[in-house]
Amino acid sequence: MTRIQGIPDLGPGLRLHLNENTGGCSPRVVEAVRAFDARGLATYPDYRAAVLETAAFLGVDPDWLVLTNGLDEGVLLSAIAFLTPSEPPAEMIAPMPAFETYITTAKALHARVVAVPPGPDYAFPLEGVLAAVTPQTKLVYINNPNNPTGQPVSKDAIRRVAREAAHAVVFVDEAYHDFMGDNFLDEAADYPNMIIGHTFSKAHGLAGMRVGVMIARPEVLEPIRFVLPLFNLNVVAVAALRAALTDKDFMPWSVAQATESKRLLYDVLDRVGLRYWKSAANFVLVDGGERARDLIDGLLSRGVLVRDRSKDPYCPNCFRITAGVVEHTQEAVTALEALCAKP
Repeated sequence: MTRIQGIPDLGPGLRLHLNENTGGCSPRVVEAVRAFDARGLATYPDYRAAVLETAAFLGVDPDWLVLTNGLDEGVLLSAIAFLTPSEPPAEMIAPMPAFETYITTAKALHARVVAVPPGPDYAFPLEGVLAAVTPQTKLVYINNPNNPTGQPVSKDAIRRVAREAAHAVVFVDEAYHDFMGDNFLDEAADYPNMIIGHTFSKAHGLAGMRVGVMIARPEVLEPIRFVLPLFNLNVVAVAALRAALTDKDFMPWSVAQATESKRLLYDVLDRVGLRYWKSAANFVLVDGGERARDLIDGLLSRGVLVRDRSKDPYCPNCFRITAGVVEHTQEAVTALEALCAKP
């Protein structure tokens, strides 16, 4: 059987399994994409305007950022830059459960993965992370809020890790910060070993365009720039990013929809008696218990796609459901209630 790259296609249905923006993207993005002609599509992209506009949007110096092909590429480039094969091996610390790309990129560089179990109710394991730091620690990931649990990390915890792992790079992955309403960007300049990662895939709806950004001091970004592909963002993605930044209404609307959708999910999960964790992101992690397999498959059969996390040892029997447009969430909770009502 041919092995196809990417996430397996689950078929048609309501896509609540990949934390995409179920409301799509800004109409301005669609207009920018439609404006391309044959010559424009045949031309290598120029990043200058996109970098300057993104820096202004974030409130940082343009020299402090690098645009990436999705934040996944930022994780990959960081691994290449900072987990150089060595003897003894470089170490990467990741609190669990974690975004899989942290693990796979570190393993590809033959680094030692130090997995730190979560605290109660998936609280950030600060003391465990600090205890795991050694002279070989080269990269520490802090996912805030965490994927797949949705749990936030306190700024005090981030500060302590950055201080006590001062010889390592601390990568603060804030892919879902828009839904939390807070981030660490204002303090990043105080820590010479920190990278902040943002994405435009979620609240801005550019998942299909693959646009991310890393923010750090220029000296931290230098090893990343060294391995950065020359034209890593395609010309359509650059135009989409610039258009998205001009729409001041779409992102707040998306966040408001996700907030209301989470409330609907909490209400129905309380009614049907399923355990869950209140989330600072645009998704909710649900413990399906002994019925997890039936619920995941049952939702799929009703055209509602959710992310199966049941085989993850750190969240057994769990599935993750995206909180997107309220209309879509209402459809999902109706299906979930019907499944839970079955004897």
